[in-house]
Formats: sequence, C-alpha cells, structure tokens
Amino acid sequence: MTLIHPTAIIEPGAALDDSVEVGAYSVIGPNVKIGAGTRIGPHVVIGGHTTIGSDNQIFQFASIGGPPQDKKYGGEPTRLEIGDRNLIREFCTLNCGTAQDTGVTRIGSDNWLLAYVHIAHDCVVGNNTIFSNNASLAGHVHVGDWVIMSGFSAVHQFCQIGEHAFVGMTTSVTQDVPPFVLVSGNPSAAYGINIEGLKRRGFTREQIGDLRNAYKTLYKSGLTLDEAKSALTQAEADAPASAPHLRRLREFLDASTRGIVR
Repeated sequence: MTLIHPTAIIEPGAALDDSVEVGAYSVIGPNVKIGAGTRIGPHVVIGGHTTIGSDNQIFQFASIGGPPQDKKYGGEPTRLEIGDRNLIREFCTLNCGTAQDTGVTRIGSDNWLLAYVHIAHDCVVGNNTIFSNNASLAGHVHVGDWVIMSGFSAVHQFCQIGEHAFVGMTTSVTQDVPPFVLVSGNPSAAYGINIEGLKRRGFTREQIGDLRNAYKTLYKSGLTLDEAKSALTQAEADAPASAPHLRRLREFLDASTRGIVR
C-alpha cells in the first residue's frame, strides 16, 4: 500500500511504486512515474512527462517537471528524467525539455540540489554533483559528474561544465569550464585545479600533479589553444597513470563550441 497522505492529489495515470511516500497537499500529474523508496514531502508539485527513479528525497514546495520557460514551447510532450538517490530541497524548479533540443531534461543519480536550485529545459546533469542554494542553469547546459556549483552561481545557456570542476559562489559562467578546473568571479576566471575535490575522490598525488601541469600548459604557457592541445596529447603518452584524465581534458577542449573560461 502506498504511503500517501489523504490530502495529496494523485491524478489517474500516475504510476507510483507501492513504497513511495507522498506528503500532505502534494500534487502528482497523470504522466508521472516514481520508483521505489522515493519520499515526497508536503506541497510538492510533480507534473509533465516525468520519470523519477528510486530512493530520491524531495522536500516541500519543490516544482518538478514543469513546462520549459521558453517562448518557443508549444505544449509538446517533452520529458524530465531523474535518476536515483537524489536529494532535492525546498523550492527547487526542474523543467522538462523542448522540441528544439532532444526533448528531455536529464538529471543523474546521487546529486544534492539544495534550496532554490533551478535546472532549466534540456539540461543534462551527471552524477554525484552538488548544487548549493540558488545555483541556476539556463537551458541546454551540460554538467559533468562530481561538479560543485556554489551558492548563487549561474550558467549561461549551451555552456558545458566538465567533470570534477568547481564553480565559486556568485560566479557567472558564460563559457565552457574544462574538467578539473576551479573557476570564480564575475566575469568568471580560472584559478587552478580543483585540488581538494580531487583528493577527496581518491586521485593520487601523481595524477593531481599531472593535471596541475596540464593546467599550466593550458593557462600559463602562452600557447595557443591548438598548441596546448598538442602538448596535452604528448603529456598523455608521457604520463600513463594520468592518461585517461588528460585525454578527457583534451576531448573536452576539442568539443567546446563556446570557448573556455580563460
């Protein structure tokens, strides 16, 4: 038997696992699917074509699966997909996608989205991220695994934030942030490798040292971007223990369309 408060409204068609808890006055729309063990607090609204995985915790006043804040949106049945074990705190707003992109907003697993976080249409968020209070993503932003978005930081549409990056408090991001890099300020600027984060995630001293050298190549050597990418290719061959991380950094630079925060 589902643990649903009698004042909650579960519209016909919604598919909730029997172990889902729903608090007082929450509203769940007809195209919503929610997996086992997920707990939904009071006064939560979940609408749209939204799929939520297992063991998530959604706090009061969150708005999940609302239509995209996009003037081009014409009511198409776009989607929001949320993985497992996410913490979604008060007043978060997570929107569905648009037909102009893939039609889906995706949020992975094991993320912490603190109060007032906004994730706009067509964003893709990886796993194990932390979004501090009031962090916001405009549309079409991609955020890699283990990224930390500090309080009141904001990301311009179509930007990419690479894995293990750190975005400082009140930072305005208008270009891509490479993996492993710490950025801060308005306008944003790079301030080195996210050393503390990498230590916490088990990167070795050698790997961190190689990534610091890669940062110096990219930001401090005076090389053009193409020259820096060539140097990183050579670094992969010279540092086999760090080669996967150096390769990922180079691949990110190759794929960047907005330029990187310099």
